[in-house]
Amino acid sequence: MLVKYKPDYQKITMGLLSYVPDLKETSRLTKEMQWYDQAENRQLFLWKSEETKDLVAVAGIEDEDEIVLLRHIAINPSYRDEGIAYKILTALSDSCSPKKIVGTLETAALITKWQKDFGKTSEED
Repeated sequence: MLVKYKPDYQKITMGLLSYVPDLKETSRLTKEMQWYDQAENRQLFLWKSEETKDLVAVAGIEDEDEIVLLRHIAINPSYRDEGIAYKILTALSDSCSPKKIVGTLETAALITKWQKDFGKTSEED
């Protein structure tokens, strides 16, 4: 289940974001968290496991006029290979429709694969 970030989730969110290769250093991670807090169109979402109720993944987006840019996605290694990335993308797509989800250089391949596997296209209404 997709959950909006709250300050109560800061430590777990930083822990999950630390799985992103560019965000290993604490100072860089702190700056990134502050960057998300500085504008209303930037949001962090967490994924709550339906089985364990643990927060196991994080996604960072920028919500623009016609697109939603997926900037980051990171999943706890213990929960990888469970299709969580696709579940997050589907939940984001459902919540931001009709906007198209696009990716950065780091996330575009995942989005393209998800679109192919789930029949999501930029032409959908």
